[in-house]
Amino acid sequence: MDAEALARRYYAAIDDGEYDDLREVLAPAFTQVRGDRTFEDRESFVAFMRDDRPETDTTHEIEHVTADGDRVVVEGTLRRANGDVWFRFADAFDVENGRLASLRTYTV
Repeated sequence: MDAEALARRYYAAIDDGEYDDLREVLAPAFTQVRGDRTFEDRESFVAFMRDDRPETDTTHEIEHVTADGDRVVVEGTLRRANGDVWFRFADAFDVENGRLASLRTYTV
């Protein structure tokens, strides 16, 4: 699966609450760095997404994807269940061995 397809599968898994699918696209040593916290491995990230997110009934609206080899950047909007915009984001993923290895998230 190419980098863009992995990123799209990542958002679909989160939006659909498919945490086994999310785990499958992430490398075991997956890391995410974002403004309010850092996740150092796949299991802590998946556990947060499944159990601790402030809102789980959200939708990632992808607006632009730029892929170049093992890097993909996705820009979009996260919407609440009622359709309101929660925030805009830009996610920069690195891919290694066919899985998402790292993610840096920027929000406004």
